[in-house]
Amino acid sequence: MSSTILIIDDDRKLNQLLSEFLGDFGFKTLSATHPKDGLKKLKHSSPDLVILDVMLPGMDGFEVCKTIRHSSAVPIIMLTARGELMDKVVGLELGADDYLPKPFEPRELVARIHSVLRRANKIDRSRPQQFGALEIDFTKHIVKLDAENVELTTNEFAALALLTRNPGKVFNRDEILQELRGIDCDAFNRSVDITMSRLRQKLKDDPKKPEFIKTVWGAGYVFIGEQRE
Repeated sequence: MSSTILIIDDDRKLNQLLSEFLGDFGFKTLSATHPKDGLKKLKHSSPDLVILDVMLPGMDGFEVCKTIRHSSAVPIIMLTARGELMDKVVGLELGADDYLPKPFEPRELVARIHSVLRRANKIDRSRPQQFGALEIDFTKHIVKLDAENVELTTNEFAALALLTRNPGKVFNRDEILQELRGIDCDAFNRSVDITMSRLRQKLKDDPKKPEFIKTVWGAGYVFIGEQRE
């Protein structure tokens, strides 16, 4: 079954070229040149991944990414003509799964898409797990805290799944990066810390008195939540 990619970019020519190129690799594509149109297509078409340009009319890609993350964990790859480090920081903090500066080699984009989709589909087909007030349904990719849904990005869910599947084991940043493969690790090695910080915030986990994720200084992170049978 082919994956559907939604492209949100105001460059009509690029949208057409990407649609044709991705089609050659078996992807179905949808495209939008305006953020509002893109958000409508996201809602009605439920694509498997979004390619999102930063420079958009009306609202920039960062705001679009933030809006998407309010209601969806769909994987997002952001594109930018600027390619600055701060853009990467902002994009990742808002929930983007990967970041690719323009101009880019189309085959690299395809490789990034495959990588992000593999992470998104790498779901443990087990029954929901309960850790105190935290419930994780690995099959449906749903996380609840005190019975309230917690919206996580693909990377945040992957990191949480890695830790909860191995309670008590300390994972260093390199090991976590292997799970979050797809981010440009060499250009931005703080991606793990940003992901873990956002994850803790969403789980309302105080780093000073953690209930779920503990920092082991100089070593990495470990899950300490008590599992219910």
